[in-house]
Amino acid sequence: MIVNQAALQSVYRGFKVIFNQAFTNAKPMFQQVATVVPSSTKSEEYKWLGKVPRMREWIGDRVIQNLSAYGFTIKNKPFEATVSVDREDIEDDTIGLYSPMIQALGESAAMHPDELIFDLLINGFTHLCYDGQYFFDEDHKDGNGPVQSNKGTAALSLDSYAAARAQMMTLKDDQGKPLNIMPNLLVVSPQNDKTGREILLAERTAAGATNVMRGTAELLVVPALAALPAAWFLMDTSKPVKPLIFQRRKNPEFTSMDKPNDENVFMRKEFLYGVDSRDNAGYGLWQLAYGSTGAA
Repeated sequence: MIVNQAALQSVYRGFKVIFNQAFTNAKPMFQQVATVVPSSTKSEEYKWLGKVPRMREWIGDRVIQNLSAYGFTIKNKPFEATVSVDREDIEDDTIGLYSPMIQALGESAAMHPDELIFDLLINGFTHLCYDGQYFFDEDHKDGNGPVQSNKGTAALSLDSYAAARAQMMTLKDDQGKPLNIMPNLLVVSPQNDKTGREILLAERTAAGATNVMRGTAELLVVPALAALPAAWFLMDTSKPVKPLIFQRRKNPEFTSMDKPNDENVFMRKEFLYGVDSRDNAGYGLWQLAYGSTGAA
């Protein structure tokens, strides 16, 4: 193949089609547990975290529910992935060898939010959320509300799942009123896949009794949680805001440096193709998630 601008444009278009197909075919899971928030600046401050508006009887003037005194800022970060194509491979018309790499770029770009979001769960026992406590902690307190916990240490079992479910449903807001939380998603590592299925899908328990917990939540098995095999998480994802936040400043964009006079081509005979985005992830409402280390 003669390496001219027309040929290079054809290579770029072909790679972009491959990238887009892989991006579209990927199956990320982050939107099941995270609210996607568009961003228009370097960072976003979430002042509303910790304040849940509630209806009340209208007596006298309206009671203005101001934004919480808490402030939680998520700063956008740049991310990229790049591959190089040797000029000789274009000259020899062997660029088909690079198709798997371009596919991997597309899949990586699509799955990138999963990496950020599920890292939050892994680190939730040691990283802070909007109230200054660890996201999974035993002494959360909002305003005048009671001290409450969304953390456990028990291994995943029918009994520990039922206890966590009951604990979440008893949580109260900053005025001491029930939050009406109904857990609907159990998130587990591959190591807890079998136990999770027994809890949520089996008609009977190991002892032969009717499994009253069957169908009380959906099961989400996350390969990335293999790094924390014993931990498990219960969530209410039915609210307007989910437990975690994925903040998107710039969608993934497929780009190239493929002009014959680009430095990378002139100095190293490499044509570069890559993807970049700007985004980040952070903790939302701790009230909507329960985490157990599974260590006990």
